[in-house]
Amino acid sequence: MESRSGLRLRASTPPSILPAVDQAFTLIPGLPNDVAALILSFIPYSHHPRLKPTCKSWKLFLSSTTFISLRHHHRHLSHLLCIFPRDPSIASPFLFDPHSHAWCPLPTMPCDPHVYGLCNFTSISVGPHLYVLGGSLFDTRSFPLDRPSPTSSTFRFNFYDFSWERIASMLTPRGSFACVALPDSDQILVAGGGSRHTLFSAAGNRIRSVERYDIGKDEWVAMDELPSLRAGCVGFLVGNGLEDRREFWVMGGHGASRTISGIFPVDEYCRNAVVMELKNGSDDGTWREVGGMWKEGERMRSGKIVVVENQDLGCPGVFMLDGNEILRYDMSSNHWVFESRVPRRAPCDSSFGFVVLEGELYVMAHLYFEDLTETPKSRQQHRRGGTLYIQIYHPKKKMWRSLVTKSPFDYAVDMNTVVLSSICL
Repeated sequence: MESRSGLRLRASTPPSILPAVDQAFTLIPGLPNDVAALILSFIPYSHHPRLKPTCKSWKLFLSSTTFISLRHHHRHLSHLLCIFPRDPSIASPFLFDPHSHAWCPLPTMPCDPHVYGLCNFTSISVGPHLYVLGGSLFDTRSFPLDRPSPTSSTFRFNFYDFSWERIASMLTPRGSFACVALPDSDQILVAGGGSRHTLFSAAGNRIRSVERYDIGKDEWVAMDELPSLRAGCVGFLVGNGLEDRREFWVMGGHGASRTISGIFPVDEYCRNAVVMELKNGSDDGTWREVGGMWKEGERMRSGKIVVVENQDLGCPGVFMLDGNEILRYDMSSNHWVFESRVPRRAPCDSSFGFVVLEGELYVMAHLYFEDLTETPKSRQQHRRGGTLYIQIYHPKKKMWRSLVTKSPFDYAVDMNTVVLSSICL
């Protein structure tokens, strides 16, 4: 990909040699451009949208690959949370910087007038790009109208020019699926999924399909299918890739469903995990099954699962948030063990969001109280944002801390359906 200055940068890794700053523009009068560029690279990313309109030279520099390269080279990266409160084609996603408590809105995704209610999509970052893959939605061209269907559409947000673009669609429509990015290879793997929508607690189909996306070629390729149907699952990599050998793990989720009295659908949650060995870094191998993770008679948990990457040892930390408890998956014993308890429970009739940022577990609750005495007119004139309450757990230090900040959402946000991801810029 090329910037406006003609400099080229790979999507996932910065170049070893820094590109030169364009001398045709003056960044800060009285200072060499190299020094001015270094000063600007220290500013947290969440403040950049307010800096770009300052002048033409700043806008060009802050939107160039040179700027991203400087931040990578000097390790002045901002670790940000990306929050999708609702359908991103209707409600703007937001970047949140926990260090500066700053929010940055992103443009809404391109809208299709025939579909609405997108949810259960996956968001993943690769370099300076954010991907939105698949999901479940309602299509006005389908029948019956109240039955959700999965989508194969994929979008990419480019942080250089701050815009969305549609990329090649997946071969199989899917929502609620496992997804992982392969480091240093510009590839994304997806597995499983189905058509379930957040409006229905238990319904929709499940699939076994597995695909690999090549970012450079903008192409999806089918891989060996999962051993069984699985949706609502999570994916992660095991192995540091030094010997070009990694494993793609797919864990959790629900497989086949059954009905009570032949009417009410009930999920059958998966008690195992399946693993594919990735030979030569990306070539697909065969699947093997890891036995049941819950002992006989033990209550099975089905909470949200997140993964803390550990590139040094090649073995990630896998954590589950079930109600008010955090469990850790022990690979050696193939069993979930108690890790910690969230200090403060979620408010009544609400739930937690669960995401990883900088090796820490973020347990998030959105507090929003609406004044019922306000009229619709006064409510529009005095929009009130909610409060984001974050409890942060450090797995290595076994310590909790908290963060409270005002949120930009002037409506109630259901953290159970919010899509969360992290990105480094």
